[in-house]
Amino acid sequence: MAHLVETMAFIREEPWHGLGNRLSANQSIERWITEAGMDWSINDSPVLFNVANDGLHIRTHADSKVLYRSDTLAPLSVVSNRYKVVQPEEVLHFYNDLVSAGGFELETAGVLKGGKKLWALARTGQETLIKGGDRVKAYLLLATSCDGTLCTTAQFTSVRVVCNNTLQMAVADNSGAVKVPHSTKFDPKAVKEALGIGLSAWDSFIANIKDLANCPVTGLEATQFFSDVLNEQVLDLEGGPTSKAMQQATALYSGAGMGSLLAGSRGTAWGLLNAVTEYVDHQRRARSQDYRLDSAWFGQGSQLKQKALDTALRLVA
Repeated sequence: MAHLVETMAFIREEPWHGLGNRLSANQSIERWITEAGMDWSINDSPVLFNVANDGLHIRTHADSKVLYRSDTLAPLSVVSNRYKVVQPEEVLHFYNDLVSAGGFELETAGVLKGGKKLWALARTGQETLIKGGDRVKAYLLLATSCDGTLCTTAQFTSVRVVCNNTLQMAVADNSGAVKVPHSTKFDPKAVKEALGIGLSAWDSFIANIKDLANCPVTGLEATQFFSDVLNEQVLDLEGGPTSKAMQQATALYSGAGMGSLLAGSRGTAWGLLNAVTEYVDHQRRARSQDYRLDSAWFGQGSQLKQKALDTALRLVA
């Protein structure tokens, strides 16, 4: 099976999805562009079609254009003429000033679906310890697409070190993200200002997960949590979980999960949340690790983790 991740680069430890080429630390943005396979541009061409009656009758579709790669000439998508493209190198240059002066460090970047999706993830330097020595770090993810499936999105994301689980840093009415539709030109400076590079939401986010780590839950509450998050019946007639997803999530919470026996996770709302994030990031059925990454960051997996966070926070409300 062909990989959706066409190219990717990373530093330090191999990413949780097990993909990519290792780089040494402190590389230039230009080196990242090359090693992450982003040294090409997205070009466009008019849409042409053949009206097949008697001979060749080529017509144009004035309201649309084809986007294609400059290096391979592979088509990426058909979009309206109003569609604003974000070039691969723009994704990495977004971090220029953050890396040089803001204490950020690029950690991974790559190309999904042959160029249809692009992303870069940088460590912010912010981190905290949860009860039991459970370390959580803050990252900034910038991602975009050229097929209409994803707005250009700058998103604060937390990573739990013991298991590399990823979680969107949403706090109350602050989504922790800025989304720029492709009908609007991408302005890196405006996005950084709107996002708040000072990580103003970090303290609130950490306060929330520390509350989760200090919130004990009963067995019944744990079962109901997984039922609500996975939208499944709690028990079958024999009294066991009704699906493989329920079985896996329950097992991860009950001791099989990475870090599940740490003091802040064992028998707590934080442990419930981590069971779902580990299930999505590592165990949920996927065609490949590439599809798993795409889902965990941008698709149904990301939505499931957000639902788990919202549900867990209601336990401490």
